[in-house]
Formats: sequence, C-alpha cells, structure tokens
Amino acid sequence: MNLSFLIAKRYFFSKKKKSFINFISIISMLGIGIGTMALVIVLSVFNGLEDLNRRIFKSFDPDLRILPMVGKSFILDEKQLNLIKSLNGIDYVTEVIQDNALVKYENSQMVVTLKGVDDGFQKHSPLRKSLVEGNFILQKDSVDYAFIGGNVYGALNISLQNIIEPLEIWYPRNRKSVSLNPDDNINRYTINISGVYSLEQFHDDYVYVPLSVAQQLTEYGNKRSSLEIQVKQGFEIPEIQKKIKKILGENFLVQNQDEQNASLFRAIKIEKLFIFIALLFIIGIASFNIFFSLTMLVIDKQQDIKTLFAMGADESMVKRIFFSEGAIVSFIGAIVGLILGGLICFLQENFGIIKMGMESSIVDAYPVKMQLSDFILTSISIIIITLIASYLPAQRAAKN
Repeated sequence: MNLSFLIAKRYFFSKKKKSFINFISIISMLGIGIGTMALVIVLSVFNGLEDLNRRIFKSFDPDLRILPMVGKSFILDEKQLNLIKSLNGIDYVTEVIQDNALVKYENSQMVVTLKGVDDGFQKHSPLRKSLVEGNFILQKDSVDYAFIGGNVYGALNISLQNIIEPLEIWYPRNRKSVSLNPDDNINRYTINISGVYSLEQFHDDYVYVPLSVAQQLTEYGNKRSSLEIQVKQGFEIPEIQKKIKKILGENFLVQNQDEQNASLFRAIKIEKLFIFIALLFIIGIASFNIFFSLTMLVIDKQQDIKTLFAMGADESMVKRIFFSEGAIVSFIGAIVGLILGGLICFLQENFGIIKMGMESSIVDAYPVKMQLSDFILTSISIIIITLIASYLPAQRAAKN
C-alpha cells in the first residue's frame, strides 16, 4: 500500500482520538453522499421523462415526417412519392393536410388542429391504441367520420351517444377578395364523431378527418402539408432518412421523431443541465468542509509533518498524504451516494414507489431511467471538486 495513503487512512480511521476535526470530516462525507445521491436521482428522473416523451411520440408522431422547407404546403409529386414508397424498409406513407380550424358542437366552440389523413392512417396508425371511447374509424360505407382528442371531447362536452348532433368544422376560404356576406368567406363541413383518443395534454386537441374532407375545407387540391412515414421494424431510420433526402433534394425537411420535437427535448436537456450545475454547486459547498477539516488537520499535525521531513520525506509526499485524506472523505461519501442513488432509482423504476398523484397522468409513478454516463459524469465532477478543495491545505502542509 502507498505510504502516503496509509498515513492518511490512519489519520481518518484512528480510534485513539475522536476530535472536532473527525466530526467535520464525517459531516463533509455525509454532505457529499447526500448531494451525490440527489444528483443521481434527479438526472435519472430527467432521463425517465425524456424516455416517456419518446414513447408518447411513438404513438402520435411518425418515424419520419416530410415538410416543405418554405411555406406550410407543397404540391404532391407522384413520381417522388412512388420512389419513397418503393424504398426497402418503408411500411406505409400517409398523406396529410393539417391546419388550424374552428369546430362547433351544440353551443360550444374551440380552435383545434384539423388533420386530414388518407386511408392508410386508419389501417396502420398506432393511435388506435390510445382509443378511450367509441371506434377508430374515419370512413366506413362511404360515410366520413371525425376522430377527436380528449381535450376537444372535454371542452365541447361531446356525447358520442348523441348521434343527432354532428360536429361542425369551419375553415376560412382562400380568397383574394373578401365577400360582404360572412358566410361566403367560410367553408363548413358537418361530420359525425366516431371515437375519442387520449394521449397527452398537448396532443389531445387534434381532430382527424379523411383527406377528402380536409381537401374540401382547405381547398388545397393536390397540395399537402406533410408526408408521414412509418418504417418497418428492423430497419435503420437514419439510413432511410438519408435516402429520402436524396430523392427529395434541398426543398424539403425530412425529420425523425427527435427532430420533430426538438424544442421539447432541448428544453429537457437544458433543464437537466441547470439542475446538474445547481446540485454540483451544493456538493461544492459541502466540499468546503473538506477544506476546513484538512486545514485544521494540517495545524493539528505540525509535529508529525516535521517528523516526516526529518525522516527524509519530501514535499510531494506530504502533499499526497493530505490529498489522500481529502480523497478518502469525498470518495466514501460519493460511493455511498452513488450506491444509495442507484438503489432508489432501481426501486422506483421497478416498483414505482413514488406516485405521480394525478388520476389523469399517463404513468402512475415518476419515470426513472438510469444511465451509466450520469454515474461517470457525477464521479468525475466529484473528483475534480475534491482535488480543488484539497489543494490549498496540502500545499500549506508541504510548505511548513
């Protein structure tokens, strides 16, 4: 065993004298342990939230979405569409017309996101798994239906049993001149409601209708807002994304699910970063106790230091003794914190001990996901903080 570490270990674990210095060292160790545990838990919760959002988007957003680089619509090119559909790994392609519209039901009204989709959506969309009432139908026996989100259902107080009262959709006409008669400036369409889905608050204000209905309301004709692509299992989405970009050229955006929700994931990462910095700052405050305890230890061990120099020890060895003392305090605290944090996250991940406390939440318990990178980053940060806190006392000891 290294001599400097052996001496430092003896200073810390000595049973002959339990002084105030030992007490401060223990407080330092507890502070670093609690801070490390909190850091691991909080980072794992943010990972869990990010993973939960990805699972939500998997039910709502396509694997790939094609959007125009400029404007909100583009003219559908059948040749390019057929080339995309023929790519190996493409499950299906959905043509979409999407825009804001006003919907009315009885005496209530609200602005919603109107989304017209083709026949493939009803056959393949994973949104049917989020059905909470009624049926997942957009067209049956040449009759058109609307499939609505939970926010629309609740805000308009809709009853699916009331088949007499349809949903009325209003959309402003695309006209160069405005008519003095307000009715001439609005396209209207009445449609029955087939079912209701509930997924997540920010995604439950959609009204899905057949593509032909959206074409009639928006007067888009051969224009589309986007193309939504689902990739078969076992195929790499980035590879297919590159192939589609090559087919379409520079006038289109081809986004994967993370890119479709880039602002949300960016916000989660920024918040995670600031929480990490804040908790690291708390651990840094706790490490000041290491600085004070080592400083007092240097004063207390003046005779020992002189003896070591008399026996031939050099300055670097004395430095290593007090560096090792600081390392023992912080490493024990950090290891205990990492173990406790990992254990709590494991229990939460598998047993859901801490509940969300909301009946309408998507998951019952707080989502948690541990990542090795968080443990490594936390450990490295604590090592750096420890070296900084231990440097000045060790330097002072070597100069005595």
